[in-house]
Amino acid sequence: MTGEVAVLGAGMHPWGKWGRGFVEYGVAAARAALADAGLEWRDVGSIVGADTVRGGYPGYVAGATFAKALGWQGARVASVYAACASGAQAVAAARAQILAGLADVVLVVGADAAPKGFFRPAGGDRPDDPDWLRFRVLGATNPTYFGLYARRRMAVHGDTVEDFAQVKVKNAALGALNPYARYRKRVSAEEVAASAVVADPLRLLDICATSDGGAALVLSSMEFARRRGVVDPVRIRAVSTVTPTYPNTVLDLPDIATDSAAAVEPTAGTFRASIARAAYEEAGVGPEDLSLAEVYDLSTALELQWYEDLGLCGEGEGAKLLREGATAPGGRVPVNTSGGLASFGEAVPAQAIAQVCELTWQLRGDAGARQVEHARVGITANQGLFGHGSAVIAVR
Repeated sequence: MTGEVAVLGAGMHPWGKWGRGFVEYGVAAARAALADAGLEWRDVGSIVGADTVRGGYPGYVAGATFAKALGWQGARVASVYAACASGAQAVAAARAQILAGLADVVLVVGADAAPKGFFRPAGGDRPDDPDWLRFRVLGATNPTYFGLYARRRMAVHGDTVEDFAQVKVKNAALGALNPYARYRKRVSAEEVAASAVVADPLRLLDICATSDGGAALVLSSMEFARRRGVVDPVRIRAVSTVTPTYPNTVLDLPDIATDSAAAVEPTAGTFRASIARAAYEEAGVGPEDLSLAEVYDLSTALELQWYEDLGLCGEGEGAKLLREGATAPGGRVPVNTSGGLASFGEAVPAQAIAQVCELTWQLRGDAGARQVEHARVGITANQGLFGHGSAVIAVR
């Protein structure tokens, strides 16, 4: 049995602050993906929704919520939540259903109506919740974590605030070309430097916003795609959803302490590096085969870290890779051709799905002014809260 499934359709609702419910965004994205696939909602055998925990009760049962909004038609349904990895988990669930023969066509949908400002934990006391603890005990908001991580890169690898700013400059230029992006304006390094300090050394333009938006994919078996006359579809070849390995010697919030390595030899590589490694092993490809990558740029400094975690360069060489132009359009491996979260902001359940949408358009040659020439293999990477790995490899 092949591990590949076909991507027949991709669709999105533009990111922004629209002031409406997440269901509207998800349904718009789903209908766009179905139209892209040339299918009707009644052709879908299963729907997998990526949950939002800020949308009230319907958000916790997103699969059924979207199915109801599209019109009950008897499809199988599943809902998944893995914070920022929710979209990849939804893709993994859909792929498993297809490969198990439970459905020929699966619709994957994620959407969010995010609150204004930076994320904070839900109300109530939860002392067994590491995310609640890091907010309430440490006061470590997301920007605090981003700032600490940036400081660590500066201390250990010699990165500079100018390097961080250039990540924003690159991604903003690409976002300006993307009709689905929230921010469609180029920025200069001087504008980044002039923006307000949020968590030293990071400034406002170094950190992604919170957004409304939606994304959807129509996945099918390879046999179904052939029956529809799609002989060379974009194919998902691997989905990595790994967890960390003991002992963890690098602080990685929301964990507020590292595992003890006094009596146990540390594993080779970090958690984030293991996410990509598992995807490469499953797909039978390596970083040298990549045409492009979509990574989780919560902050500019974190994008540089992903260069290393994906194996695009050695440890501590992320800024050097950026300076050489290897991750820019026309470079060896363009990164965040969509514009990344720098241009979109976070719509948590949708963002890992949106990354696969970008790979799909790039691998088809449909990305317009953002197009990477001769794109054949792409990877997505992000990290969900509390040990949810997330990487998808798509090929054509």
